[in-house]
Amino acid sequence: MQSVLSQYFVQIREVHVGCVALSGSLFFIRGSLHLFGQPMANHRILRISSVLIDTVLLAAAVLLTLIVRQFPLTDAWLTMKLVLLVIYIVLGSIALKRARRRRTQAIAYAAALLTYVAIIGVAVTHNPLSWWALLQRSG
Repeated sequence: MQSVLSQYFVQIREVHVGCVALSGSLFFIRGSLHLFGQPMANHRILRISSVLIDTVLLAAAVLLTLIVRQFPLTDAWLTMKLVLLVIYIVLGSIALKRARRRRTQAIAYAAALLTYVAIIGVAVTHNPLSWWALLQRSG
């Protein structure tokens, strides 16, 4: 199975990266709308799109781990991505649903966006230190 999947590594990675961009963009838009009190932030189409994009994103991620034979809880950088993903989901939920005060929503939203950037840093560097790893190399 792994050899069959390996043939599609580039395509699966492109789908994964594309879904990362779509997912983050949609979260940014929904979070901004929510902070400005726009009911469109929770429109059914946006919520369903978010679930669909994130499902494809996760499926592509699982396939990539099978292809490269690196796994969360075994490889530090993937473990960090998983931990940050859980934090991102919790913060996003607070920002878009659970927080009652606008200040709490804004803080959770900003923290979720920073976590999203950290996840991308871990993915780019393959290092649990995320973007800090690049600073260490140049310093």
